[in-house]
Amino acid sequence: MLPKKVFFVFFLIVMLVFTIQNDVILANNGLNIGDKAPNFTLKDLNGNKVQLSDFKGKSVMINFWTTWCPPCKKEMLDIETFSKEQKEHWVVLAVNVDGGNELGVRQFVQERKLTFPVLMDEKDMVANQYHILSIPTTYFLNKEGVIINKAFTMLTLEEMKELAKK
Repeated sequence: MLPKKVFFVFFLIVMLVFTIQNDVILANNGLNIGDKAPNFTLKDLNGNKVQLSDFKGKSVMINFWTTWCPPCKKEMLDIETFSKEQKEHWVVLAVNVDGGNELGVRQFVQERKLTFPVLMDEKDMVANQYHILSIPTTYFLNKEGVIINKAFTMLTLEEMKELAKK
């Protein structure tokens, strides 16, 4: 019979492998370039309901983020610049997945003077719909609502512009 420590280590390894495989399966089955982006409805910081379908006929950049994520903090000012520079061609929607930390999100937005819509995904319903496994994650949608690019990391302004071209 195996000693308890060996059995426990074996059990942990099996669970780790299963978890990693499950994440890979979800990522592979997640939203891909060429897929139609799922519609969603969330409230903005003013309490207004915002639907992705409200922006039909416009290109949309959707950024999933949190206030406590260092790369998210770093890219926010570039997202603000992108939003202002590309306002004729792109709508930016920032989907916060802090779990209902509205006060913290408001403070974050005010400190950085962000002007694009910030939507609250308090129960991670949209994050689950979009198979968000890491933050920041950003999707670029064409005017038909089809995903033309995606990124699972922090983006610079130059990278945003490049991903928006395709």
